[in-house]
Amino acid sequence: MQAVLLANAFFVGSVLMGFEMLGSRYLFPYFGGGIGTWAGLISTVLAALTIGYFAGGAVVDRHPSARVITFSCAIAAVYLALVPLAADPLMMGIMNNLGYGPVGILIGSACLLLVPLSFLGTFSPVAVRLLLRSTEETGRIAGLVYGISTIGNIFGTLFTTFYLIPTIGSREITYVYAAVLALCALSLLLVPKARA
Repeated sequence: MQAVLLANAFFVGSVLMGFEMLGSRYLFPYFGGGIGTWAGLISTVLAALTIGYFAGGAVVDRHPSARVITFSCAIAAVYLALVPLAADPLMMGIMNNLGYGPVGILIGSACLLLVPLSFLGTFSPVAVRLLLRSTEETGRIAGLVYGISTIGNIFGTLFTTFYLIPTIGSREITYVYAAVLALCALSLLLVPKARA
């Protein structure tokens, strides 16, 4: 169980930050690549993580099962698979109706990132709860899960920016990320229910 959860912490973390970087490619044609667009992207990611952390922590105390994050990864995978088809008309509609100022940028970022990354944000608190065997190891387990997830964040940021984006198109990368999350969801089916 530990190996599956920690491997998924890495891959979910990689996709999470990789898709943030990729989100810039979907937004830039409509809202530009300035500091305002990056502020919208980063703020949306932080808001999504906040929602995910709170939701994951609340749900796993009532339902200590990996099914929580299996469902979350599956929903995020489906959402990402739909992004390449929906992003351009959606961004165009937002820009035409709200302009390309702060409101348009924030709404565009939220439409692109908020739902899938909120679901991915549930992963770490759920994984910590599933891996805990005693209160004496709470700090170690929390540090391990969040540390591996953050290593995944770093990898996803750098690999997406310096390799994937120059090599293949944004839509293809999005489909790859959707497939990775679908595989994560399948692998999480192997994790047994935690002790209450």
